[in-house]
Amino acid sequence: MDHEKLAIELIRALRGRRSQVALSRRMRCKSNVLYTWESGRRFPTAAVFFELAERVGIDTSEVIARFLGTLPASLQHARMRDPSAVAALLEHLKEGTTLLELAKRVGTNRVSVGRFLKAEAEPRLPMFLKLIEASSLRLLDFIDGFTSPAELAETRDAWRVLEAQRRVAYELPWSHAVLRVLELSSYRALAQHSDAFIAERLHIPLDEAERCLRALADSKLIVRRKSHWLVTQVLAVDTRRNPEAGRTLKHHWANVGLQRLPILEPGGHDMFSYNLFTVSERDFARLRELHIAYYQELRRVIEQSTPAERVAVVNLQLFRLDEA
Repeated sequence: MDHEKLAIELIRALRGRRSQVALSRRMRCKSNVLYTWESGRRFPTAAVFFELAERVGIDTSEVIARFLGTLPASLQHARMRDPSAVAALLEHLKEGTTLLELAKRVGTNRVSVGRFLKAEAEPRLPMFLKLIEASSLRLLDFIDGFTSPAELAETRDAWRVLEAQRRVAYELPWSHAVLRVLELSSYRALAQHSDAFIAERLHIPLDEAERCLRALADSKLIVRRKSHWLVTQVLAVDTRRNPEAGRTLKHHWANVGLQRLPILEPGGHDMFSYNLFTVSERDFARLRELHIAYYQELRRVIEQSTPAERVAVVNLQLFRLDEA
């Protein structure tokens, strides 16, 4: 993905049918700054981009809250057009990733990234988009808060794939587990593809494995290469855009855990645990933040883990037992 082209397309989408001159004036600029940005001669900072979004009627705090699931304490009363808010957002997304690793992902040095996170320097929009992608793996969902990624040339194809993944995940929850099996080194080592291998590995009926493979193939998420299925592209699938479907998936995997609990091997590697406690409202909020941080770190470990030897599920639950 070309982040400079994406930045230009995103700015154009925000401008819509407004003239460059008129929107430049609304931004309180004497020159036609929109022309400068849309021609790629220079780019706004992330903070100025948020100001532009607000000028065209977008509630940027609401966009970020929807993107993150909830606003962390550092952004509760912040204005996204402020450089300090941009730094707080990047710091929140970075949690669990080293500066060196984040710098490698965006193609710069850790000193520059560190200055962005401390608000000592402001990232231009293309770099900001890179940082969002590198730290959250959900750049498309971020873009979706401002305009439809399906309308932008740089994101159209990736958005189609992501939407296909979500659709298959909602309709056939086991499909993504099947997808993961196709990435296993043990599957790649087979002389040829075997539906039975997938069914046995996941402990699911053979016809369920076959149904999932057909859906994955129809959605262009896998392609047949000689004797094996090959995963074409896997993106981070976030279900918050469709809460009802997300709840259905959570029910599914919670039930899978419940079904596997009776066969848990004593002293084995699988873990089913709980802790029932009382806690202050303030510390409950802290536990919630830890819960989110753990999940973010878990996803980063998974992203970097090689070789693919296991398909696993993590079910995380933290809820108030004394309220409906």
